[in-house]
Amino acid sequence: MTLSPLTVVPPGSTIGMLGNGQLGRMTALAAANLGYRTHAYGPDGDSPCAQVVSIETLAAFDDWAALEAFAKAVDVVTLEWENIPTATIDFLAARVPTFPGAHVLAVAQDRLEEKTFANNLGIGTAPFRAVTGVDSLRAAVADLGTPSILKSARMGYDGKGQVRLGPDSDLVAAWEALRTDSAVLEGFVTFACEVSVIVARRADGVMAAFPVVENRHAKGILDETLVPAAVTPAVAAEAARIARTLTEALGVVGLLAVEMFVTPDGQVLVNEVAPRPHNSGHWTMDFCATSQFEQLVRAVCGLPLGATDIMAPCMMKNLIGDDADQWHDLLAEPGARLHLYGKAEARPGRKMGHVNRPR
Repeated sequence: MTLSPLTVVPPGSTIGMLGNGQLGRMTALAAANLGYRTHAYGPDGDSPCAQVVSIETLAAFDDWAALEAFAKAVDVVTLEWENIPTATIDFLAARVPTFPGAHVLAVAQDRLEEKTFANNLGIGTAPFRAVTGVDSLRAAVADLGTPSILKSARMGYDGKGQVRLGPDSDLVAAWEALRTDSAVLEGFVTFACEVSVIVARRADGVMAAFPVVENRHAKGILDETLVPAAVTPAVAAEAARIARTLTEALGVVGLLAVEMFVTPDGQVLVNEVAPRPHNSGHWTMDFCATSQFEQLVRAVCGLPLGATDIMAPCMMKNLIGDDADQWHDLLAEPGARLHLYGKAEARPGRKMGHVNRPR
């Protein structure tokens, strides 16, 4: 990937944030600590960002007049959601530095593209097949067997857009349930644990990786992140190498989170990538020398990247739905650090906040 010249966006400038959810909120708070303003752009009112940013534009991602005005009002653009349309990124990039680029999102937005990209670099993934209808699903199941997981190729997160298949599954019903014309069937991987690594990269190619962490899920949603991951030094080194390799090959400017499976024999296989702050990096807010949100600001603004040392072993616990009602007890818990996202309504499966604890 060709390196770009490093342009420094100094403190006092305005960062444009595509997406106005909790990841944008936490980035805006980190940006303010470095002397930056944040201008959030997104379609949803009463957003977590609105409570902390300098200005918010409520408009669709294909509202070209609103995007034109947004570009004129900011000095650099980044994002908190990888499913921003690539046409939006291209439009903004022609007017203001915009990171990451549309070429990164084109890979991250499509599970087939990201797995193929990884495989072409010699990086392992679960076995997979492209699926475009019931007939190709039958062929893929015959090839990979069951149990296996049918996932929509695009969109889908926190367990959404997925159907687990067993030997007696109704393949017609499974395909119709996805409501898509492009999917991927993944062969089942027996794994010892799931880990992730977040890498920051500037336009001049300088990178810094956060330590390897272990992720535990419940009902398809990240439940806990344990820091550091209880893996061998060899596995940790391989996970970091894979994350750095993908970040460099994609030419990411900003952050790339790489989720991986560790098999019982120590293989490391890529599951998914996300070119933005990641739930598994929330622990960095309280137990790392530099938070992932500050690191994003540093990367896209061309500043020196911060240190990524763990200050103490810790864990992050997501607060889903009514879990956030425990705020009083969490505030009284010695050592616990509570972060709430300012969302008005707690719904089942909705991330309302998180708590970081020493361990």
